[in-house]
Amino acid sequence: MNTANKLTMLRVLMIPLFLVVLYLEVPYSQYVGLVIFVFASLTDYVDGYIARHRNQVTDFGKFMDPLADKLLVLAAMMWFVELGQMPAMVVFVVLVREFAVSGMRMVAADQGKVIAAGWSGKVKTASTMVCLCLMFLPIPKEVNTLCWAVILLTTVYSGLEYFIKNAAVFKGTMK
Repeated sequence: MNTANKLTMLRVLMIPLFLVVLYLEVPYSQYVGLVIFVFASLTDYVDGYIARHRNQVTDFGKFMDPLADKLLVLAAMMWFVELGQMPAMVVFVVLVREFAVSGMRMVAADQGKVIAAGWSGKVKTASTMVCLCLMFLPIPKEVNTLCWAVILLTTVYSGLEYFIKNAAVFKGTMK
């Protein structure tokens, strides 16, 4: 297993630790959870950099890296739902977008095509990570609402962009 894949697996292993720390509800557990979340999020950037620049891109990494990201983000979002800091509808929209884009990528792959991550998807991921980090802090309710609204809007926008740009996948005539 190469370095990039080891970092991805580290991120996966950090998710249960992240949740256990949050649910312990000991003093400062939310801040410790934030530190774990930030560290895990940074491993996503680092493993991608290493994979591309050291020629360590693998099929395992192509599969596991985005899955690890989704699991980390969804774990944090569901915790915020449980706390009443985020509507469950936001998590539902994020899940629908992820399933839909993944499904579209599978259809494209069946046609021998690859749909690369678009700019809006990268903005969605970055803004989601920043917003979730902010939500761990004692911020005013209005800022919290703005955070989940940003997550919702960037998720919807990037999902629509993927489908509009790649509509030919469903016609079997992708260029």
